[in-house]
Amino acid sequence: MTSNRPNANPTDAREDATPWSETGKHVGAVLVAGAGISGMQAALDLADGGYYVYLLDREPAIGGLMSKLDKTFPTNDCAMCVMSPKLVDCGRHLNIELITYADVAGIEGEPGNYRVKILRKAKSVDETKCTGCEDCVTQCPSRYRVRPQPEEVFYGPELAPEERDFIERLLREETDVEGNLLWLLQEISHYYRYLPQHALEYLADRTGLPLAKIISVVTFYSAFSLERKGEHTISICRGTACHVKRSRALLKRIEEVLGIGDGQTTADWKFTLETVRCLGCCALAPAIRIGEETFGRVRVGDLEGILGKF
Repeated sequence: MTSNRPNANPTDAREDATPWSETGKHVGAVLVAGAGISGMQAALDLADGGYYVYLLDREPAIGGLMSKLDKTFPTNDCAMCVMSPKLVDCGRHLNIELITYADVAGIEGEPGNYRVKILRKAKSVDETKCTGCEDCVTQCPSRYRVRPQPEEVFYGPELAPEERDFIERLLREETDVEGNLLWLLQEISHYYRYLPQHALEYLADRTGLPLAKIISVVTFYSAFSLERKGEHTISICRGTACHVKRSRALLKRIEEVLGIGDGQTTADWKFTLETVRCLGCCALAPAIRIGEETFGRVRVGDLEGILGKF
């Protein structure tokens, strides 16, 4: 087995050895590609049988898809409870060498006498000095956009003076920025009626929070939008009660009147149309909400009069 890393010494996976010696004992090495639950078990069985095993996986850590599960079918056992002993055993076994964040680049030879070329991806971390502090996670250049220096330089357009003053006032009011990030985003969203990129970049620069972390919060909550919305947002309830009361007809009529579809905004930035699962007023079905005002038991003929108020 050879490595393609610059200045790295090729590692020979005992390619000159045969799988059995004249004495009948195991010699040579085995490569297990894929370190999921089955790959780990295969590696443990081979290692216990006397083989030296290279356990390879393309992800930074072993465990595979099962590590992302909560329960397993059909026993409903905890996935991590099943996996944890195997994870520990693979990491401690003297006959198992873990090769993570790598792919098989090629295989030469024949069964019993082969060489495997491994493509190791750059980790930017000296594994021999790793203590599990996770500083590499928080400073990962791939996950978090590296900010230019000095801090006054931004990727997006410059904020207008009134926009900058608004965000600065919010930051003066709230010292625990990370703990109250949600509140800051709500205020900025209310100010713009959405969350523009240049405002989020400015917030990231001023607070020191990674832009990726701010974006992850924004995209988690459906109340936030990264796209500009109209002055008034029309929410059509599509919950069970409203669906039975033909809220679909209301949606179709509004689309005809405004000339836009679900998720779209009128050309004059007056209205944005969206559907929601529930407005929390099933007794008033079918219901719609425009801004902060809710209208219940709405009929198709009522729509133009309601829209005319806005």
